[in-house]
Amino acid sequence: MGFILGILLLSFILNSLSIIPFINLLYRYKFRRQNQTTVDAWDKPTPIFDMYHRKKAGIPIGAGFLLILSTTLIFLFTFPVMYFFWIPFTSVYSNIQSELKILLTTFISFGLIGLFDDIKKIFFGKREKFFGLRLRHKLVLEIILSLLISYWLYSELKINIINVPFLGVIDMGVFFVLFSSFVIISFSNAFNITDGLDGLASGVLMISLIAFWVISSSILDTPLTLFIAIWLGGLLAFLYFNIYPARIFLGDVGALSFGATLAVIALILGKSFLLLIIGGVFVAEIFTSLIQLLSKKYTGKKIMKVAPLHLYLQHKGWHETTIVFRGWLATIALAVFGLWLAFIS
Repeated sequence: MGFILGILLLSFILNSLSIIPFINLLYRYKFRRQNQTTVDAWDKPTPIFDMYHRKKAGIPIGAGFLLILSTTLIFLFTFPVMYFFWIPFTSVYSNIQSELKILLTTFISFGLIGLFDDIKKIFFGKREKFFGLRLRHKLVLEIILSLLISYWLYSELKINIINVPFLGVIDMGVFFVLFSSFVIISFSNAFNITDGLDGLASGVLMISLIAFWVISSSILDTPLTLFIAIWLGGLLAFLYFNIYPARIFLGDVGALSFGATLAVIALILGKSFLLLIIGGVFVAEIFTSLIQLLSKKYTGKKIMKVAPLHLYLQHKGWHETTIVFRGWLATIALAVFGLWLAFIS
C-alpha cells in the first residue's frame, strides 16, 4: 500500500505541475466554452440553463484529455517499475492482460467520443444547427463500444453475475453483456449530465472512486487499486482548479470517459448494484433528466420546471456552491453505506 500511495502522490504532483501550462495552451488555441444558446434533444433553446451558465463562457475545457493522458502514461510506466523492484502484483482474475485492456479501452475510447463532441461544439457549433454530436449519433457509438467492452468482461474475465446484498449472487449468463452495456452507457451519460456545476461531478467521482479503491484493495486487485490511485491523484490536482469559480472544465472528453470507466470498475469488482448506491448522485441526475424527457415527449408537459436535479435546485434559489457541497456530503454518506453493504454481504 505504501507504493500505491506513493504513486498517487506522484500522479498528483505531475498533474499539478502540468495543469497550468495546459490551461494556457487551451487559451492559446481557443479551446474553451463559447457563448451560444444551449439546445436540448428537440433542438429547442433552454434559456434557464443559459441564464445561470452564460458567465462561464470563455473558460477552457478539455482537462479530461490531460487526465486521460497522464493517468494512462503513469499507469503503463508503473508496471515495469514494479517488476524491476519485485513488488507483488496480484489480481482476482487470472487474465490480467484482459483486465488492463478493458480498463484502458474504456478510459480512452469513450474519451475519444467526448473529444470529437467537444471539437464540434467549439469549432463548428455556430455553423451547424445542432450543438455538438447529435444524441442518436453519440448513442450509437456508445452502444458499439459498451457492447464490445461488455463482451470482453463476459468472455475473457468470465463475469456474468450481479451480487445483490442480502439476496446473494444472480447468474445472468450471456444476458450480462446487455446489462453491462446498459450500466456503462447510463453512467457515461449520467456523469456528463452531472458535470454542470463547478466541482460537482469531479468531487462526486473522487469520493465514489475512494470507496471502490477500498474494495479493490481489500481483495488485493493490484491493477484496479493502482489505476484508481493514479486517477485519484490527477482528480485531486484538477479539482483545485475546478471548484467554484472554475478555471477549467473536463469537457465531454473527460465526462463520457470517467462515467463509463467508473461503471466498468464496479463491474470488474462485481459491485454493479453498489454502484447505484455509491454513485447515487449520478443516478438522481440522470433519473430527473429521463423523467423530464419522457414526460415532455408523451404528455407534452414538464414535471419539473427544469432538469437535471442540480439545475432545478439552482432555479429554486440554491447557490451553486451549496448544491456542490451538499452533493459531496450526500456521496460521502452513500459511499459509507455502500462500503458497509460490501463488507457485510
